[in-house]
Amino acid sequence: MKNKEVVAKTVFDVVKDDLTLEQVEQLLEYPKSAEHGDVAFPAFSLAKIYRKAPQQIVSDLAEKIDDASFEKIAPVGPYLNFFMDKKKVSHDILTTVIEQGAHYGDFNLGNNDNVPIDMSSPNIAKPISMGHLRSTVIGNSIALILQKVGYHPIKINHLGDWGTQFGKLIIAYKRWGTEEEVRNDPIGELLRLYVKFHEEAEEDPSLEEEGRAAFRQLENDDQEAVSLWQWFRSESLKEFDKIYDMLGITFDSYKGEAFYEDKMDEIVKLLEEKHLLKEDQGAEIVDLSAYGLNPALIKKRDGGTLYITRDMAAALYRKRTYNFAKSLYVVGNEQSYHFKQLKATLKEMGYNWADDIQHIPFGLITKDGKKLSTRKGQIVLLEDVLNDAIRSAQEQITEKNPSLENKEEVAKQVGVGAVIFHDLKTDRLNTFDFTLDEVVRFEGETGPYVQYTYARAMSILRKVNFVPDKTKNYALDDIESWEIVKFIQDYPEMILEAANKYEPSVVAKHAIKLAQAFNKYYGNTRVLADDGQQEARLALVYVVTVLLKEDLHLLGLQAPDRM
Repeated sequence: MKNKEVVAKTVFDVVKDDLTLEQVEQLLEYPKSAEHGDVAFPAFSLAKIYRKAPQQIVSDLAEKIDDASFEKIAPVGPYLNFFMDKKKVSHDILTTVIEQGAHYGDFNLGNNDNVPIDMSSPNIAKPISMGHLRSTVIGNSIALILQKVGYHPIKINHLGDWGTQFGKLIIAYKRWGTEEEVRNDPIGELLRLYVKFHEEAEEDPSLEEEGRAAFRQLENDDQEAVSLWQWFRSESLKEFDKIYDMLGITFDSYKGEAFYEDKMDEIVKLLEEKHLLKEDQGAEIVDLSAYGLNPALIKKRDGGTLYITRDMAAALYRKRTYNFAKSLYVVGNEQSYHFKQLKATLKEMGYNWADDIQHIPFGLITKDGKKLSTRKGQIVLLEDVLNDAIRSAQEQITEKNPSLENKEEVAKQVGVGAVIFHDLKTDRLNTFDFTLDEVVRFEGETGPYVQYTYARAMSILRKVNFVPDKTKNYALDDIESWEIVKFIQDYPEMILEAANKYEPSVVAKHAIKLAQAFNKYYGNTRVLADDGQQEARLALVYVVTVLLKEDLHLLGLQAPDRM
């Protein structure tokens, strides 16, 4: 039971004629200073009821409350301050984590229900840039967090493998490309061709129509167009898998836009049957004015389909295939309006499960304050960033621990982890500027700092070959360890917050605070002192390693035992 719950029940027992248990719990506060206890009850709300000064009420309450469950209860002005029984609480919490291990903080909220997560979604024939990092790592972390609270996440890489851009790329390849150049450097050459197309189109606008015409040929199964598209796709997937392997991320499905190409006719037919399609200047739309939204454009004047048509087909396919409890789309904030239209259109079709679709938006990564753009060639390749981070990590590890046996593997775990952690510690909706030097540091609020803290804690346990024993009475009552115990106590609540908000930064911030609290503890306490409390302190260190490792896991990071 949490400290607030214990105090709320204690106070309620003496004020139950005037306040409900829920009201008491809502009134409770955490004092800013540890000198004022762990939980405080302010008596202001009782002043009108009892017609007494809050200070007098606090004094009266202190006399009526049985304080056997607390170290002490102290009236201070209008507050009644409760000091928890540190030995009892620390024993209970340490024993619980030792028993449950990495499952501490698990819940069964989801009843193993399916939750497809649309994430990453790079475009075929373009490199994976830093612009794809957020969707990929946020989606992966949300999947891990949802799994911890009892859902069955299904990670879907909805590849951008269809659309007018492929018509443009086919034209660019036929005009300026060669098979040999593409085979030598598939992604680099395809990107060069794509950028060149847009540069040339600024001088010759007719190229845009050629691109659209080439895509229509692709839609109509033109053999040459399909063959080129398949080639571009297969070469791209090889490059994508290399990056995902570096990130340690896998997917349950690679079904992208092309997969739904033959499923859109059903959507149009359903819209027609439900009398929802209207003609507007030659295009076909669904009126969404009832939702305060612009019309959803289903088909263009030339008969071409749009993203929303494919996304409707994908939503219906996922509902039929997975019977999802929730369906998440980890897509940039700039697409918020699109998803409002998607949900509204599905609702108009009579699909109440549209309410279970949730857009998980996020802010941008910028470089030198500028948005990254593939079209203009202003990109930062994710593979280059990861390799630079690994090199930086290896240099620092070599300096700190030159005799470390598996430096290369640890450097990869630390370097890649640093990039992921830097993204995830930022509140999802915030935009941030990426600077590598700030990311791969062993000090400050970084991934390497948390990983290094974990490795340091593990080294302490190795020195004495500590093995936790759940039958032992591990109990601590010093202020330094108490600060860590409270962090451990709050862990399940933190997990719920991260899951309910779809916010990995909640986990990252917990990891940072726990690492900081442990390092402060380690700096002020002789953990291995032979004074009768050594085993209890080691149990605390062990529990810190369990939680730090689980935090890192939920963020998609490795936890090296040695650094």
